[in-house]
Amino acid sequence: MNKNELKIVYMGTPDFAVEPLRRLVEGGYNVVGVVTMPDKPAGRGHKIQFSPVKQFALQHNLRLLQPAKLKDEGFVEELRSLCADLQIVVAFRMLPEVVWNMPPLGTFNLHASLLPQYRGAAPINWAIINGDTETGVTTFFLTHEIDTGKIIQQEKIAISDTDTAETIHDALMYKGAELLLQTVDNIIAGKVTPKPQEELYVSADELRPAPKIFKDTCYVDFSQPAKKVYDLVRGLSPYPAAWCNLVSASGDMLAVKIYETAKIDDRSAKSPGSIETDGKSFIKVACGCGAVELRSILLPGKKRMGVAELLRGFHIDSSFSFVLKKDVVFGE
Repeated sequence: MNKNELKIVYMGTPDFAVEPLRRLVEGGYNVVGVVTMPDKPAGRGHKIQFSPVKQFALQHNLRLLQPAKLKDEGFVEELRSLCADLQIVVAFRMLPEVVWNMPPLGTFNLHASLLPQYRGAAPINWAIINGDTETGVTTFFLTHEIDTGKIIQQEKIAISDTDTAETIHDALMYKGAELLLQTVDNIIAGKVTPKPQEELYVSADELRPAPKIFKDTCYVDFSQPAKKVYDLVRGLSPYPAAWCNLVSASGDMLAVKIYETAKIDDRSAKSPGSIETDGKSFIKVACGCGAVELRSILLPGKKRMGVAELLRGFHIDSSFSFVLKKDVVFGE
């Protein structure tokens, strides 16, 4: 069997899943169907928006399936009618066994981490938040438990101290597309020897999870060391973005999104969350150890901007401070 004969069903939704699909289509692989999420309203006008994968599929006249429920009998029968030899999943949903166990060559997933590390929904964010200096992409066959199947192949990339979730997302998107094609070629050639993830660790205590990011995850805890604050901010930049409540001496409070900071070697004993500013060009925030300088932030109703630009139109002085995480009640 060659790549023109191998029937592939591709499943994905966001931008991260478009580049691998593009490589398959432009490489002449036989993509017989694309499965993506149903259309949903987005933005202030609540207009129906197509997923990036759907947009690509329509542009290339690929057969498109958008099931609301993956166990729906109609969808399962339509999927079965495509007679796929192999299914590929990139940034999609958890599949029921009736779906992932359907093709004779199995279903493999492209995951944005070096499994078994960072199983879960947000591997890119958590690798940076935790200060890792290396990450990568993994292809693995799906099984019952999420992100636990046998590993097919992996590729590593370095994480620099200035990388953000955005830069690593893009780097892994292209690296992942390359790995995905290599995996398909090796499956066609019968050259894969899947490796159980259990062989890569001794105890589950060694594993770092990558759970979904929630609002409280994104709150900046300035009682932490400056390095942890710095890593949290870049690990959430530009989306969903770190945030913190800024309060004035009179008690007025603003929720500030923070997109970029710089670490400062500040040994002073200032209270965590307190700020130092000249009101014109810089804002420094004391942390539990050291300090950070805010570089790019967003105030409610404003656009994202550099601190110097912000200070030209908004008054902030050293009587302001950031509310520590222990003093915030989430969900209010």
